[in-house]
Amino acid sequence: MTAEQPYTLVKHYDGFDVRHYPDYVLVQVDVVGDFMRAGNVAFGPLVSYISGNNTANKKFAMTAPVIQETTAQETHTVSFVLPEGVDISEVPVPANARVRTAHVHAHDAAVMKFGGGWNATRFQNNGELLLERVKEAGLIPEGNVYFARFDPPWKPGFLKRNEVLVALASRG
Repeated sequence: MTAEQPYTLVKHYDGFDVRHYPDYVLVQVDVVGDFMRAGNVAFGPLVSYISGNNTANKKFAMTAPVIQETTAQETHTVSFVLPEGVDISEVPVPANARVRTAHVHAHDAAVMKFGGGWNATRFQNNGELLLERVKEAGLIPEGNVYFARFDPPWKPGFLKRNEVLVALASRG
């Protein structure tokens, strides 16, 4: 069983939840091109990193979800979340120059779950719906919408679990 990224439920709204995510570390690859192809292109270098292709030959367990964010027209960042408790100071430098690591500070995020197969249109439509619901609830989205995939590609579409997320501005 693959470990999942930890979070705490803050509040349930009609159609989405707000979760609090503690600090975590991502291993990331940027891919230029088609949204659906990006995950496939990034997967190899990311798996290689967690399998020990880094300056310390350190291995990390696979953690769900795989995160994908469209950062510009035809540019996508695909990320693996490192296991709970991994500190950025303990993360070795990637051996592959395409791979980078990033520390993500604790934050709240709006999250909407949806099932089914993966395609760019489904992710885009669900992302737009989440932003609409977040704004209707009086919350302030911060940054880009991003997507979380929890299942391997060979799992039948009707059984797949997906999420669309957006970080929220803190209410200081």
